Amino acid sequence: MTFSSAPHVINIDSTGLGDRSYIAHDGTHALVVDPQRDIDRVEQVLAEHGLTVTHVAETHVHNDYVTGGLQLASRHGATYVVPADVDLDFDATPMGEGASFEVGTMTVDVIHTPGHTPHHISFAVRCADHPGVVFTGGSLLYGSVGRTDLVAPDLAVRQSHDQWHSVRRLAATLADETAIYPTHGFGSFCAATQAQGLSSTIGNEKIINPALTEEESEFVDTMLAGLDVFPAYYAHMGPANAAGPADVDLMMPAEANPQMLRERIMQGEWVVDLRSREVFAAGHVPGTMNFDLDGAFINYLAWMMPWGAPVTLLGSTPEQVQAAHRELVRVGIDNTVGQATGGPDFWLTDPADARTLQQVDFAGLSAIVATDSDAFLLDTRQILEWESGHVAGATFMPFYDVPDRLGEIPRDRPVYVYCGSGYRAAAVASLLQNEGFNNIVHVNDDFPNAATAGLQVVAEQAPEREPGWTWIASRATVRQFAPKAPADSK
Repeated sequence: MTFSSAPHVINIDSTGLGDRSYIAHDGTHALVVDPQRDIDRVEQVLAEHGLTVTHVAETHVHNDYVTGGLQLASRHGATYVVPADVDLDFDATPMGEGASFEVGTMTVDVIHTPGHTPHHISFAVRCADHPGVVFTGGSLLYGSVGRTDLVAPDLAVRQSHDQWHSVRRLAATLADETAIYPTHGFGSFCAATQAQGLSSTIGNEKIINPALTEEESEFVDTMLAGLDVFPAYYAHMGPANAAGPADVDLMMPAEANPQMLRERIMQGEWVVDLRSREVFAAGHVPGTMNFDLDGAFINYLAWMMPWGAPVTLLGSTPEQVQAAHRELVRVGIDNTVGQATGGPDFWLTDPADARTLQQVDFAGLSAIVATDSDAFLLDTRQILEWESGHVAGATFMPFYDVPDRLGEIPRDRPVYVYCGSGYRAAAVASLLQNEGFNNIVHVNDDFPNAATAGLQVVAEQAPEREPGWTWIASRATVRQFAPKAPADSK
């Protein structure tokens, strides 16, 4: 096959995490940028296009997923390029500002772009006199930038200033026609704000990106004010990537029978029902958690579950379970100990033991609130969501805080759990059921419908959040798994 002088780029999307990996090639030789841990996807693309990977490159030590770069480079005898000035427990090829290398007919220039992390680098790839492309990782995103508080909250101010300068430098160095390929920004919590679109160029970013349209002080203030809590499991990603991730195992977990499921639930292990929240509500195994395999499934599951907890997956089909297992290994969760498919009729010794969960929409909630003064409304969204508007009288308890604040939720009143779409509320409602709350109602609806339904929506600062306090990221706590004693122990 032949191509023009422009580098050819293939996207590999990880929609659950909101990230992309890339293969840049000249028709024969390839550079792989920021590969995720399940490298079989990369290898399939390489084989389909007849490409030889000569270099695997990381823009930064990732905070939101476990890399597949080390394993990919090792398996293919490729050079593993990592940012200079990072401490790694394995051999790689560090490169910093001004370095360059060749991949077939392509030249790759390394540009130091600190901000997302202090060591962050970008890769500008060109062929002959073509303006080429640039892989910007967590630096310049589509209409946004990568968040600056992931390494340490006390570095966020400095990193925000660095991010502004890094984006400005890319814009000044590269031609307007240069295509941009960021790793984050497709729903990732690594993005400072919601990214815009699925493609862009340096020239377009000069028009729409705040880092290129706002003065430095305005940009930094806006960025810091807009940071919300990031997933607690991020605390484990950097160390795993620096240590050198273990090889990935994507084999289907062993099948679990009803007795095994019951024993695992009794021991406090996590048994996760991947079916839709509507199907889960209609009938599920008591003690299971509901995380619909949809959207940001892995972000919320890995965030809420105690780190290290064994996981058993329940799905309608083997394909559903396999997809969830793949998402789990991407963030370093390797202890998926079992799976079962079908439904409660297959997962319970007696199908009559299946449990249900009551659901309402915001119209139904509005009617209930108008007549029931005992209704307890639980808002499980995040800080900025609450502050932008919430149902009057609701109690604010972000979903990630619920396991540690169960004592604040009444057991003698009906509890109505809502979030932005019903997804996080379903997970919280199933958790509360498992903790012995018997009057839980899941509000399965989009939050904008609350006002339409006649509920009063008000805006106010989140409780305990002091004016000007920007270190909200530090509030994301990590819970470790502690197995329960067997039910018959003394």
